[in-house]
Amino acid sequence: MTANGELAGDPAPGPTADIRRGKFWWAKWVLGAALLALLIAEGIYLWPRLHESWQKLTEIHWGWLAAAVWMQALSMSGFSRVQKQLLHAGGVEVSQRKSVAVVYGATAMSVTLPAGQVFSTAFTYRQTRRWGASPIVASWQLVFSGVVAAAGLALLGVGGTVLVGNRIGPFKLILSVAGVVALVWAGNYVSKNPGSLEAVLRRALCLINRVRKRPPAQGANKIGELLAQLESVDLGKRDGALVTVWALLHRVADVACLGAACYAVGGDPTVAGLLIAFTAGKAVGSIPFAPGGIVYVDATLIYGLTAGAGLPAAQAVAAAFVYRLVSFILVAIVGWIVFAFLFRTPQADDAEFEKEFEERRF
Repeated sequence: MTANGELAGDPAPGPTADIRRGKFWWAKWVLGAALLALLIAEGIYLWPRLHESWQKLTEIHWGWLAAAVWMQALSMSGFSRVQKQLLHAGGVEVSQRKSVAVVYGATAMSVTLPAGQVFSTAFTYRQTRRWGASPIVASWQLVFSGVVAAAGLALLGVGGTVLVGNRIGPFKLILSVAGVVALVWAGNYVSKNPGSLEAVLRRALCLINRVRKRPPAQGANKIGELLAQLESVDLGKRDGALVTVWALLHRVADVACLGAACYAVGGDPTVAGLLIAFTAGKAVGSIPFAPGGIVYVDATLIYGLTAGAGLPAAQAVAAAFVYRLVSFILVAIVGWIVFAFLFRTPQADDAEFEKEFEERRF
């Protein structure tokens, strides 16, 4: 790097440098303008209610606030136990303390950093490899825990819709439960019969190579290695049942945290509306538009609590603020503190695991 901040060997500014900005250089300005418009719109919508909401916050019920904090801690513990149980199925034993520490650190990265999902996933992968997981077990744990958590969220959403009325029948709720059970069963079957995947994987590999204009057999030698490693995963009935229980605890405790936040500001939400508002907020939060889904997740929660849970607008704003204070800000603070004390020091194998993670990403 030169004295004026330019990298040595970079082309001099001019038409060529402008071309290298890329075709979509304007996208960040469009996204920035959209985020600014969203902030202005939310401010206009909430301004008449902010005074009332502030009064609700000054009259907060501290017992319910403590309950919200406890429920959020229980939710984080539930997800860490999902991770711990899946690793146990892969032959990796890890303490609950270590598992929950990684969950807090990864969550802090996910909700506060730009492209936080990538950093948090890489961080979790690196730590599970350090615990002794093979590359396939570490990857399998990441994917399967995410799928199970998403299935639990969908189940809560369907349950809330069922409680609202007859727009969706009990059959679909049973179908959703069966889907979660089938997911766990499929994971167990694949881990015990990895050979059943070989034909599918080879066909998929040929298709991918054809699209990428590469030889059909390129990468085929890795399939045998992958299947051999997959045999080390044994998601038995007990592990599958515990994964389901911990995944549901993770989601139910998070919903309870939102409910406690509503009661803390004097609200009395309906269970069905609470489930729908929570599901909508989490679904919208999965869109990586801004760290932690700031602004649009808050707006979704406020609308959901108002329209679905029966809270007045002022209470909905205050309840959403309390819930996000606990589930977003407090968790992020705790996560970064945990990271600073336990994971800040670089390890000798960091570069190796980072490279390995990059090679395994799609």
